[in-house]
Amino acid sequence: MVKMISDLELPPYIGKVLGFWKIAGSVALLVPGFALLKEWAYAGFFFNLTGAVAVHCFVNHPLTELIAPIVLLGIGACSWFFRPDSRKLAGII
Repeated sequence: MVKMISDLELPPYIGKVLGFWKIAGSVALLVPGFALLKEWAYAGFFFNLTGAVAVHCFVNHPLTELIAPIVLLGIGACSWFFRPDSRKLAGII
């Protein structure tokens, strides 16, 4: 991960920041209840993964580097879209 962050020309500390928020978001998705917190966690993963795709494009990485974040983005979008009604906020699809 440290090598990838270096290859993306990002500062080294960004790995710790992203790692913390990914763990916090994963916990938020696994803990029962807290529908609003789950919406924010899904949004955070969306922003993180779309940012990953953009950064790979900006530093001219090969298209194969985009596969993992795009696949994870698709999995996250499906998880959000097909979540049970009990985990949805009122007024949201």
